[in-house]
Amino acid sequence: MADKPQIDEPTKEWPAAVEPAPPADPAPPAAEPAPPAARGMSGFARLLIFTLVVFALMVAACLGLRAVNVLPSFDNPFSDKTTDRSQPVLLQSMRDLSRYVAADGSFQVIVDLQENKENIPDFLVNQRTLFVGAGTVESYVDFSNLATDALTVDEANKKVTIKLPPPAQGEAALDMQRSYVVAEERGLLNRIGDAFKSDPGQQQRVYQMAQQRITEAARASGLDQRARENTEKMLQSLFGRLGYTTVTVEFANP
Repeated sequence: MADKPQIDEPTKEWPAAVEPAPPADPAPPAAEPAPPAARGMSGFARLLIFTLVVFALMVAACLGLRAVNVLPSFDNPFSDKTTDRSQPVLLQSMRDLSRYVAADGSFQVIVDLQENKENIPDFLVNQRTLFVGAGTVESYVDFSNLATDALTVDEANKKVTIKLPPPAQGEAALDMQRSYVVAEERGLLNRIGDAFKSDPGQQQRVYQMAQQRITEAARASGLDQRARENTEKMLQSLFGRLGYTTVTVEFANP
C-alpha cells in the first residue's frame, strides 16, 4: 500500500482547531464579618440584678410569714387620714317635757327645686336641685296644761274619766343619713359665679322645703288618730293595773 502523506499530515490550508479554554471559576463571595464577641456583663449590672433578686426574696418571705400570722400587720403609710378639729358641744338650753309621744311616722319626699331667670336660656342661668328627703314626724299628747278637773275618779264604781287635749304634731326632723342629693344642674354663668362665691342658701332652701312637705303630709296621714288610740290604750292599761275597771279617755276638739 502506497504511503499517503497528504492524509497523515494535517491540512496545510486550514490551521489546526484551537480548543477553547475552560471558563474561569467565579470569585468566591466576600467573607461575612464575624460577629463581635459578646461583651461580658459589667459589675454594676450584676450588683443591680443581685440586689433586685434579694429584695424580691425578702418581700416574698415577709408576705409568706404574714399569711401564716407570724408577722404583725402593718398599716399603709399612704392611707387616708382624717383629723377631727370640731369644738366641744355647747349646751344652750334644757327644758322639761310633759308629753307622751304616742306615734310617729317616717316619710320620704322628692324635692325638685329650680331657679332661673325669665327670658334667659337655661344653659346660661339655671340652678336646679333634685333632692330626696327622709324624715320623721312625732305625734304627742301634752300633759303639762291639764285642767284641775281633767281627772275624775269614782272609787265606788272603780271608774276613771280623763280629759286630754288633742294630739299635736312636731316639726319634721330630717334624717341626713337617708337624705341625699340625686342631681344638681347649674348654668354656665352659675358655674362661673360659684368659682368666686358659694351659695349655701340654696341647699338650706331645699332642706326647708323637704321639711315643710313632710310636715304637711303627716297632718293628712292619720297620724293623730293613731296617737289617740295609743294614748287611750296606755292610760287604760295604767289605771287597770291600779284596780280601775272602767277607764274613759276624752280628747278635746282640736
